[in-house]
Formats: sequence, C-alpha cells, structure tokens
Amino acid sequence: MIMEYLSRSIEETKEVGRQLARSGYRVFVLEGELGAGKTSLVQGLAEELGILNITSPTFVLMNKYQLKGNKSFCHFDFYRIENDEEAIFAKEFILDENNIICIEWPVKEVLPKEVVSMKIEIIDEDKRKIIVDYGE
Repeated sequence: MIMEYLSRSIEETKEVGRQLARSGYRVFVLEGELGAGKTSLVQGLAEELGILNITSPTFVLMNKYQLKGNKSFCHFDFYRIENDEEAIFAKEFILDENNIICIEWPVKEVLPKEVVSMKIEIIDEDKRKIIVDYGE
C-alpha cells in the first residue's frame, strides 16, 4: 500500500511521523535530498513515542533512546558512510524486535524484509511530497 501526503510546513511533516509511530510498524527508512525534511519526520515519530529533542546522527551514525520497558528507538543516518560495509554494525540493532528503527539514507544490505519506505520530495521552500510505501 502506498500513501502520499502533501506537507506545507515542518509541523505537518512531523504529523506524518506521528501517524507512522501509531501504525504498529517497526522499521522505517527515509530517502530524499538534503534539507527535504527527513529529520523533521523522524522528530514527529519520536515525539509520539515520548522522545523530545531528536537530532540527526550524521556524524555518529546512530542515536539510541530508551523507551518504556526493554524497548529502544534507534535513529540512523548513513549519509556520511564511505561504503556499505560501514553500516553492517547496524544489523544487530535493526533485527532486534525490541527496537523501533528509523534510517536516513538507508543501506539495503542491513534492512529486514518488512520496512516502511518513505521518500520526501521538495516541491518548493515550504511544500514537501511524502510518499510512504508500506510494502506488500
């Protein structure tokens, strides 16, 4: 199933993230050019989970946040990796069913079969088209 959203602001982009957090899915991947709003969408998703002040882990590759119980929220950003092997460390976190995962600039080799894929397209300075593919 594929859904499309038109966002007219950062807050509307965050709202799409909040809806995704309520969807029951566990692994989310985001693609789009720099400045498209990937981190804003992740911020909305994280806020719905009770996590505030999310920043992109561009330089550290991963930020991990503790949720209730033994669950965690892991936010990856693979923009700066030199080759796909550098992302292999993420596989153990991604495959752990106790983790909710968001990956900006995903690397296919570390992804499970079931993911929600998102592409954010810049329409103009304020507008974004968000395409969400829930898979099969």
